[in-house]
Amino acid sequence: MGIFKRLKTITMAEINGLLDGIEDPIAMLNEYSREMEKEIAKGQQALARQIFVEKKQAALISETKSVVDKRTRQAKLAIEQGDEVMAKLAVQEKLNNENQLQLYVDQLESIKGQTQILIEKLNQLKETYNQMQHKKILLASRANVAQSMKQIQKVTVSFHTDDIARGVARAEEKILMMEAEVQAGHQFSTPLAQFDAAYDHFVSDEELNKEIEKLKSENEKVAAL
Repeated sequence: MGIFKRLKTITMAEINGLLDGIEDPIAMLNEYSREMEKEIAKGQQALARQIFVEKKQAALISETKSVVDKRTRQAKLAIEQGDEVMAKLAVQEKLNNENQLQLYVDQLESIKGQTQILIEKLNQLKETYNQMQHKKILLASRANVAQSMKQIQKVTVSFHTDDIARGVARAEEKILMMEAEVQAGHQFSTPLAQFDAAYDHFVSDEELNKEIEKLKSENEKVAAL
């Protein structure tokens, strides 16, 4: 592999590694979790402010009721004492506070409705967050399995199967050649061995004549008897 091809391979590997890191599904899920946690925190702060406003409104209603009750007692007392001017002032203020009281009560109902909507949305957000946490665990497990399988596939693909096949073929050829050489050597050595064996059993003329003379002598002795 040339140096430029190696540099290109290394560069592409680094770029792909960076992209894989950016698109890491587990990292993405963790980021979504953090964003949702921030939204939940914002929702809780908004709910706290809403509850504070609701309590302030309830306190204002309670205070206005107290004023209405107080002006009612003052008006009754002024009437008993025959003080019409004081009675009118007390009644006037009583009526004004009663009108304000009804406005405050209506406002409180509206605030409570907004509080309930905010509570429901916050609960939905928390439920979604909990579901996402459970799903994140499942997806993390699936991601780990997929990553493991991906690594296995990379290792498998990285095998140079063609080179291996060619290497096996070369090894087989060498073995066949060795076997052929052994067989060829055996075929050449066998006739030589047979010739050597035949030579080993060859009888000379001298030995043959001696054996014939020996047999003649034995025959003569038999005839003499």
